[in-house]
Amino acid sequence: MRIEDFLLGLGARRVGFVPVREIVFDASFRRLCEQNSCGQYGQNWMCPPDVGPMEELMARARRYDTALVFQTVDTLEDSFDVAGMAAAGDRMNRLIQAARGPLSRALAPDPLFLGAGGCRACRACTRPSGRPCRDPARALASLEAYGVAVSQLAERAGMPYVNGPGTVTYFGAALFSGAPEGREIPASLSK
Repeated sequence: MRIEDFLLGLGARRVGFVPVREIVFDASFRRLCEQNSCGQYGQNWMCPPDVGPMEELMARARRYDTALVFQTVDTLEDSFDVAGMAAAGDRMNRLIQAARGPLSRALAPDPLFLGAGGCRACRACTRPSGRPCRDPARALASLEAYGVAVSQLAERAGMPYVNGPGTVTYFGAALFSGAPEGREIPASLSK
C-alpha cells in the first residue's frame, strides 16, 4: 500500500513529501516556548527546555533527506473552541502513534517522527514530578520544538496552512533518509 493511502486511511487530510534541504528552520521559535505561550514549557519531557538545545535539534533534523508531511483538519464550534483545538491536536498525535510502527519499517532506518504541540503519548507527563518519561519509545516532540517553520513547510508540501473559518489544522511529519520512491506499507502492517 502506498504510504499516502495508508495515512489518508488513518484520517490524514493531505500527505506530501518535501526534501529536508527545502525546510525552513528558525531558532526564534524557541522564544515562544520560553514565553510559555502554550503552557508546556518545563511541563513536558518533549518540550523545551527538556527536549534539548534548538541548534542540536535542527542539526539532527537536517541529517535526513526527506520529510513525509501530513495534515489533519478538524471543525471547531467557533474561534474560541479551545477544547476542540485540544481534541484536534490529540487526534493528530493519535494518528502519528497509529502510523509509527508501519512507517518506521517503511522509512527505515531510524525515521524521526514530529507532531503537533507537546507530547500527548501519556495522559499526564511525568515531567512536573521529576520522574523519568514513562514511555520514551512513544514520546513525540513537535515540529516547532525542532525549529520547523510549519507554515512554510505546508506551502512546500502543497498544502494549505489554514483551511478556512471554523477549522483547525495540525501537521505532523516523519523525516527519513533516502527518497520516497518505492517505499510502501506492507499489506500485513496496514490493517
